[in-house]
Amino acid sequence: MRNAAESIVLTLAAFVALLGVAFAQDDLFRIHAWVLFFVLAASAIFMFRRVIVAPAAAVDQSQYLDGPIRYGAIATLFWGIAGFLIGVLIASQLAWPDLNFEPWFNFGRLRPLHTSAVIFAFGGNALIATSFYVVQRTSRARLFGGNLAWFVFWGYQLFIVLAATGYLLGITQSREYAEPEWYVDLWLTIVWVAYLVVFLGTIFKRKEPHIYVANWFYLSFIVTIAMLHVVNNLTMPVSLLGAKSYSAFAGVQDALTQWWYGHNAVGFFLTAGFLGMMYYFVPKQANRPIYSYRLSIVHFWALIFLYIWAGPHHLHYTALPDWAQTLGMVFSVMLWMPSWGGMINGLMTLSGAWDKIRTDPIIRMMVIAVAFYGMSTFEGPMMSIKAVNSLSHYTDWTIGHVHSGALGWVGMISFGAVYYLVPKLWGRDRLYSLRMVNWHFWLATLGIVVYAAVMWVSGIMQGLMWREYDADGFLVYSFAESVAAMYPYYVMRMLGGLLYLIGALVMAFNIAMTILGHQRAERPLGAPALQPAQ
Repeated sequence: MRNAAESIVLTLAAFVALLGVAFAQDDLFRIHAWVLFFVLAASAIFMFRRVIVAPAAAVDQSQYLDGPIRYGAIATLFWGIAGFLIGVLIASQLAWPDLNFEPWFNFGRLRPLHTSAVIFAFGGNALIATSFYVVQRTSRARLFGGNLAWFVFWGYQLFIVLAATGYLLGITQSREYAEPEWYVDLWLTIVWVAYLVVFLGTIFKRKEPHIYVANWFYLSFIVTIAMLHVVNNLTMPVSLLGAKSYSAFAGVQDALTQWWYGHNAVGFFLTAGFLGMMYYFVPKQANRPIYSYRLSIVHFWALIFLYIWAGPHHLHYTALPDWAQTLGMVFSVMLWMPSWGGMINGLMTLSGAWDKIRTDPIIRMMVIAVAFYGMSTFEGPMMSIKAVNSLSHYTDWTIGHVHSGALGWVGMISFGAVYYLVPKLWGRDRLYSLRMVNWHFWLATLGIVVYAAVMWVSGIMQGLMWREYDADGFLVYSFAESVAAMYPYYVMRMLGGLLYLIGALVMAFNIAMTILGHQRAERPLGAPALQPAQ
């Protein structure tokens, strides 16, 4: 019988969730247990309907396991659009506070929902899907563990649902990029260990003797995020049937642990993992070898050694010892070198193929992603310098910096990878429309530029207003006056995010039509509109 064991496990898990409802120690845990019960019960019913009473067919180990990758590509788009939509909403709430609806849809609860949806739901699904694709093709081996890859995919979706509903309910640790409470963290740990087993097992059974550099970046991302997640989320729950827990750290040690985790979540989740994506998909789309394989190895080892020390630059001018602040600043500045080495390696891969930028909007999207990677990894170290940080910290400049990296680098390279993957995963000759990819490129690029530019202006203005003193040594502007001055910039930021969201919706339509097997009749990009006279 196929799917019988999975159906029974899901049924038992739903029963355990129902017991959690009955014996919960607080209302928040009870509501979350109800959410878990309904998700698991619906999944069990779905799986029971797919039970097949027949001998299980032998698995052809020569065939790649692409099912979780197909679902991952769709989930990437779904969660991306959800995250971008929430981002537009909370940007609107800052411009027009009346859009805050208590208690579940105010800025305080929607903001972590936005960050987690974009980083962990959109970015995480993109990383899981592409890493499964890349490790199989570069190892010439089927994913290790049979259906364990399916467990990773669906287990990660369950984590997203629990985290997202928790934010709306107010279940949070109040830790940046690590808001889910202890029981959600435990579930993610189980899923992540399974992810590591699938990835490492595939590498161990590879038929290709060489381990391609993209796999080194993916592996460093998986291993380091596991370590960061476990240490930062060391907590003691008040009750095993309650939602609340307390951190194992306190005071400045807690702050340092949080930003050791927070900055390296950026460094290894949003940088190393997506560099693995760059090192595979840019050469494949350009149909060129990577510019310098030796440089990619230097890039890898320098990046993973330096990045882990940079977290304290988030705590300048705090109770953290000055030597630790300086250590974080120095290592952040040193990160310029490997980061720009990687950017140069990515861009120079197009040597001899620069004409593709004119005719291929997917490679154009990947190139702009690498360019934003270079810009963000210049701006970040600059902002870590204490003199600059005294102006930039706590202002919208930081928001502009984060989004130029998240939307420009992470978003664009993910879009490019999904555009590359979908026709191959579904056996299509090409995408439904390359011209729609071009529209997506320009909408997204314009949205990022508008967003980042207005945040740079408003952030620097904020910093200058907050430090302006009169002749008697009093502050010239009240905090309320600085907030009022931000209004036009907040409106422009919302419009920039809206353009980015519209671009993602265009992509979703294009991908859906591609999956359905349609092709739009259109003139190739770069072709003249009119034929010359004979």
